Amino acid sequence: MRGYMKTDIQIAQEAEMTPITGVAAQLGIEQEELELYGRYKAKLSDSYMEKIKGRPDGRLILVTAINPTPAGEGKTTTSIGLGQAFARLGKKAIIALREPSLGPCFGIKGGAAGGGYSQVVPMEDLNLHFTGDFHAVTSANNLLAALLDNHIQQGNELNIDTRQIVWKRCEDMNDRALRNIVVGLGGRTDGFVREDHFVITVASEIMAILCLADDMKDLKERLSRIVVAYNYAGEPVTAGDLQAVGAMAALLKDAIKPNLVQTLEHTPALVHGGPFANIAHGCNSVRATKTALKMADYCITEAGFGADLGAEKFFDIKCRAAGLKPDAVVLVATVRALKYNGGVAKADLNVENLKALQKGIVNLEKHIENLHKFGVPVVVTLNSFITDTEEEISFVRRFCLERDCEFALSRVWEKGGAGGLELAEKVLETLEKKESHFELLYKDSENLKDKIETVAREIYGAGNVNFAPSALKQLSKLEELGFGHFPVCMAKNQYSLSDDPKLLGRPVGFELNIREAYVSAGAGFVVVLTGAVMTMPGLPKQPAAHSIDVDDNGIITGLF
Repeated sequence: MRGYMKTDIQIAQEAEMTPITGVAAQLGIEQEELELYGRYKAKLSDSYMEKIKGRPDGRLILVTAINPTPAGEGKTTTSIGLGQAFARLGKKAIIALREPSLGPCFGIKGGAAGGGYSQVVPMEDLNLHFTGDFHAVTSANNLLAALLDNHIQQGNELNIDTRQIVWKRCEDMNDRALRNIVVGLGGRTDGFVREDHFVITVASEIMAILCLADDMKDLKERLSRIVVAYNYAGEPVTAGDLQAVGAMAALLKDAIKPNLVQTLEHTPALVHGGPFANIAHGCNSVRATKTALKMADYCITEAGFGADLGAEKFFDIKCRAAGLKPDAVVLVATVRALKYNGGVAKADLNVENLKALQKGIVNLEKHIENLHKFGVPVVVTLNSFITDTEEEISFVRRFCLERDCEFALSRVWEKGGAGGLELAEKVLETLEKKESHFELLYKDSENLKDKIETVAREIYGAGNVNFAPSALKQLSKLEELGFGHFPVCMAKNQYSLSDDPKLLGRPVGFELNIREAYVSAGAGFVVVLTGAVMTMPGLPKQPAAHSIDVDDNGIITGLF
């Protein structure tokens, strides 16, 4: 029950972890096939990943959710608890998750290692520096920026138009003051004065490339295609043109390897890569997912934020690029979040309110409909709270069954794997009885404008798509340059199906506003900015950082 319990970090710190070599042994991995980062973290070696390439794939299960609310949904917690439940049923399962960003940890969201008794550990390491992957991405990104500015300073042989520089610097922290800056101030030796910008590391194209690359060869080819600017003739200038690829790849040579850790119940987990789903493509690395499919009979992965963002991009970007075909989808909701969508204030969510539940459940309904469009069987799970009543749970159960969805109650936050047995059994039953007929939402051959309108109307429920004149010009230019066959990566607020975070429930007939589009040529998609979404978040008035501390014995508090 969700009454008074220990905090997530207290639970994690009191856990008895198995040495990572023991966790690896469950999967038949020898110690020499690991690259150890202390006792409880390791990277998989290239030799191990090459060794298992010929094995058959396991079943792929995606965990997604309704639109996030202040009431909480628990998608990562559910993913971890489901993996633990599979293990309790004697199934060989592995979890594949994203790495947390420092921005939310010190901002408003807190950590992202799960919660309660369904967590990945070591929790503090995971939420802070982990194995240094994000630092490597940041360094590679900023090395490219430095080489670009140095090229201009040293004579600009490539004739780069300094008014058309599109590459931005990055850091893995929420810092609104860096969104728009001026660099090169000072004397002539201090560089060319120009406007510049920062994005958060998880929005860097290099993060997307790391998460979509198959191997080092593919990584370097993708890095070489990054468009950093345009010359005076309007032609793209790439990282390859700047001779930056080798040095960036050297910084990323360890970061490209998936990280092996464990859950509180010692279930293996690969945690690798971390693009946000509201401003990037929101999935862990292709390399980790493909490797996990070879390592176990069941791979449980997740996609960020609601299914309108994370799941759509998992399907249309990650699966398209990697040839993945998911076997089932778990859609996470809570009674509290559905009532919030029905207009109930956060302070009043603990009171039974069937009328509000009926009003707010349309958000869940839209996500169910959207997932069915991809041809994958859906299991809806309610992440249980003590305040949920039997009448509320029964209402949601009937609602799902009437829409050809399986339903299961989840208590993994409170009980760990034991609280996920009902869900695990329902997923196994679904895998056995329902075939997946996975299909993409749109074809490569469609033009960029049509792809954007398809996502806006089919997934978000928009009635009209309004393109700013500058966005139309950018899309036309990208088509001319040969990028029209790319999928689109929609940058949109996560709180609503629309581009207005205040429109809860299931808004219909609204106008979606497209303000900018640019190519991530190395990642292989076109980023489309909607509404007021920012690629560099800011800190709230009371950031989580105010509550984080470490005592004289090195014990961290307040991280989650």
